[in-house]
Amino acid sequence: MNRCAEAAAVAATVPGSGVGDSGLRPPMVPRQASFFPPPVPNPFVQQTRISAARRLQKEELWIRLERVMMARQEEDVTTEDTVRWIDTKAEDADKMILLGIILLPVRALLVGLVLLLAWPFAVISTVCCPKKLTHPISDWRRKITQPALKFLGRAMFFSMGFRVTVKGKVASPLEAPIFVVAPHSTFFDGIACVVAGLPSLVSRNENAQTPLVGRLLRALQPVLVSRVDPDSRKNTINEIKKRAMSGGEWPQILVFPEGTCTNRSCLITFKPGAFIPGVPVQPVLLRYPNKLDTVTWTWQGYTFIQLCVLTFCQLFTKVEVEFMPVQAPSEEERNDPVLFASRVRNLMAEALEIPVTDHTYEDCRLMISAGQLTLPMEAGLVEFTKISRKLKLDWDGIRKHLDEYASIASSAKGGRIGIEEFAEYLKLPVSDVLRQLFALFDRNNDGSIDFREYVIGLAVLCNPANTEDIIQVAFKLFDVDEDGYITEEEFCTILQASLGVPDLNVSGLFREIAQGDSVSYEEFKSFALKHPEYAKIFTTYLDLQTCHVFSLPEDVQTAPSVASNKVSPESHEEGTSGKKVD
Repeated sequence: MNRCAEAAAVAATVPGSGVGDSGLRPPMVPRQASFFPPPVPNPFVQQTRISAARRLQKEELWIRLERVMMARQEEDVTTEDTVRWIDTKAEDADKMILLGIILLPVRALLVGLVLLLAWPFAVISTVCCPKKLTHPISDWRRKITQPALKFLGRAMFFSMGFRVTVKGKVASPLEAPIFVVAPHSTFFDGIACVVAGLPSLVSRNENAQTPLVGRLLRALQPVLVSRVDPDSRKNTINEIKKRAMSGGEWPQILVFPEGTCTNRSCLITFKPGAFIPGVPVQPVLLRYPNKLDTVTWTWQGYTFIQLCVLTFCQLFTKVEVEFMPVQAPSEEERNDPVLFASRVRNLMAEALEIPVTDHTYEDCRLMISAGQLTLPMEAGLVEFTKISRKLKLDWDGIRKHLDEYASIASSAKGGRIGIEEFAEYLKLPVSDVLRQLFALFDRNNDGSIDFREYVIGLAVLCNPANTEDIIQVAFKLFDVDEDGYITEEEFCTILQASLGVPDLNVSGLFREIAQGDSVSYEEFKSFALKHPEYAKIFTTYLDLQTCHVFSLPEDVQTAPSVASNKVSPESHEEGTSGKKVD
């Protein structure tokens, strides 16, 4: 018996290998509750569509029509009454269309008129002032312009058809220098700024350069953020600190801590900028309790123009602005703004009766990247805050994983990896070992792997196993004759045994690794580092051998190994020390 056949015979006796009798198998890795999928899979898509609303209206109309017909049969209602009722409903629909045709141009003209009336006051407020303020606008300017701008702000939203309900009491600058507003779901959320008395906003520097609107924005004395300045984040935080601790010299600051728009189905991660100064903040809740949602402006949904048209066509749009009690940070929260932000977010979510998730703006960037890779946009959602913190991954690293994921899932339905795509990517057949590896990735046991599960699987299962020691042990596993090279026969023999597939053809996989007729250690290491998924297969095979050896009687355990390729329990213990489990 040659060395390859000898090694295969040893592997075949391993319980659970798929070649010998079924037996013990290493236990499945337990799940961490903190990695469970979020309660809201995608908060960046508009859930209500006009077509869906119309469909519901049609269904309601047919239900009512059936009831009328039944009433006609039971109470002898005439056919003329039925036709008259249907005509009335049709007239109501025509009235809605006619109302939109009339309201849209009227409201557009009124909004334009209000903006033109507000512009002179904004000029008075900002004339001879630098774009980036170092001192607050003088009192006389504020006394002249602020009342007029507040009135015109309310007039503008009234002309748009908004019916605003205010709950709670607005805190003074000394009580709460900062407002934190959530959920942020639309550009119409500026209503909160008007109701709160026109506090300063945190805005992009480009917005202040926009004609007309830029002048109005500068009248609010905003904290401007520059995308090109590498020190912009630090400067913004310092500016917020300075204003928050000015003792009322500067206006209050209004911040949308989520940093991007959602569909109001949850509260995503609060950025810590508003909480770093360690001063009291007043949470502000926004609700849009309308039957038809025409305001939500997310990454997947209506455009700016479409939302304006739809909202202007409504008879009125209801919005509720609730000012919650002021929240002061504890000593621990002053030293940890993330903890302060988390507590305030939980309070707001509880009042809104919605869950919280760990999505953030970086998830939106991954959504766009997924769309560019011809994947469904929601495939890029991973709850970036949680994944990056727990797995020590940055955005570039996750973006690189997205490219790898797309190469596997591009041909799959719905952008999710099934067991067949997984096997095809690894150039291996579907076997017990491969199913076990797939099950470790498939965290919710739905028979497929999404991008979030793929990232967690690589970080928790494969990358920790893909160490120098494991790669060395794996190389020795394949190098049966210990000559420092792996031949195709050696590679095929061990892989057949470890996967439990005697007739496995691995020529294609071998050619991907080898530069010639054999594989050196450097070639093997380079391939393993680029494809960490295989590391788990190697360690699974080693675990199977260990499981088998330690299940044997003691006199058999101490006997020398039949194979001399140094794949023994001793070398396994040395090679897999420090293995990270999920």
